[in-house]
Amino acid sequence: MRATVIHGPQDIRVEEVPDAAVRHPTDAVVRVVLACICGSDLWAYRGVAARQPGQRIGHEFLGVVEEVGSEVSTVRPGDLVVAPFVWSDGVCDFCREGLQTSCPHGGFWGEPGSDGGQGEAVRVPFADGTLVGLPAEAASDDRLLTALLALSDVMATGHHAALAAGVRPGSTVAVVGDGAVGLCGVLAARRLGAERIVALGRHQVRTEIARSFGATDVVAERGDEAVAAVRELTGGQGAHAVLEAVGTEQSMRTALSIARDGGAVGYVGVPHGGSAGVDIGQMFNRNVALRGGVAPARAYIPELLADVLAGRIDPSPVFDRTVDLDGVPDGYRAMDDRSALKVRIRL
Repeated sequence: MRATVIHGPQDIRVEEVPDAAVRHPTDAVVRVVLACICGSDLWAYRGVAARQPGQRIGHEFLGVVEEVGSEVSTVRPGDLVVAPFVWSDGVCDFCREGLQTSCPHGGFWGEPGSDGGQGEAVRVPFADGTLVGLPAEAASDDRLLTALLALSDVMATGHHAALAAGVRPGSTVAVVGDGAVGLCGVLAARRLGAERIVALGRHQVRTEIARSFGATDVVAERGDEAVAAVRELTGGQGAHAVLEAVGTEQSMRTALSIARDGGAVGYVGVPHGGSAGVDIGQMFNRNVALRGGVAPARAYIPELLADVLAGRIDPSPVFDRTVDLDGVPDGYRAMDDRSALKVRIRL
């Protein structure tokens, strides 16, 4: 079969790889229908995150079950399913507590020895604990199918940031970052009842999506100017909840500085580029909490799925370009130069 592999910085290729196949009785094989490129994939593409030459890449996909192992009971061939970006056994202590990202038997798609999501098919370990079934009729609804793809990572991650920051009805929220996760964080904050949502971003196409998702204000400044702008918008107090969706030192410093005293920052931006930018003294003096990390998407997909199917949320607008498998290298280039927000891969 064909799949996307990375050989080094700016070197993404689509190559022939061994066919996905059931190896263990708890496995399933999923034929990929839709996949996508994540902003976090760009750190490997740019050489910031190390990868082995020839390693598979991609961690967001949905598709149709082709084959199941003898112990799989919750899905069967022909089922339409979505996979969270981490597989998990579904039965360990962490999985039962809703923290599937800490499953001792879990892993990330594309890690050495595993299939990546940007390919024709994927072997799914622990299919019962990992895959979530989707209504069969979604396969013929392009917009709905695209919205469901967002549940594999970016919508679940934006929701994780909102929960970690303690977004509640009537609260004021600020979102640092105008990528797909930050935009989904805006949508998640509105879903949880935020009254005012300040989106920090300077790209007009993206901030227009933020407004359509529920942002009431947009701040284009960065650094100290951004802090001053958010403070002015909030009567000098800052936001009850801040969602940090970038992962740089500057973005974390901004997030902590625009949080209201007694507020919280929910951080989901993958840390990169040096220091975390966390000033413990500032947090201590102002009683600002910091929570977040890798989103346990598998825990969130069922409730978010219900809202997507009911039409209460629609994250599909974060996908602004579509390529086929041969077009994946161009998709990476487009996201790297910011001419695309999030690239969808149709197989």
